Amino acid sequence: MPFFDCPATLDLPRQGIVALPDAHDIDIECRAGALWITVDHDLRDVVLAPGDHFRSPTHRRVTVSALQPSRVGFSGPSATGPQPAPTGRPVARDARLTGMSPA
Repeated sequence: MPFFDCPATLDLPRQGIVALPDAHDIDIECRAGALWITVDHDLRDVVLAPGDHFRSPTHRRVTVSALQPSRVGFSGPSATGPQPAPTGRPVARDARLTGMSPA
């Protein structure tokens, strides 16, 4: 599975999407813009404004969508993901990513 070093920062364009196959124990922070967070098999959605954080308590896939141009930070132990959405939108500028594959 692909891994990235935490902390990592991604700049996402409006409607940019990244997926973390297992986001357990990874802190997701909105540093600019607005983010929409969805967790597989969870009916709740979370919207983050700058300064807000989200951490998934489960070993599930998490999708992070930018509602406007946004900057998202990931921190915690080395983690699986993030991976680009099937649309092929650019997802990373600053993060050191390896082994990326479609979400």
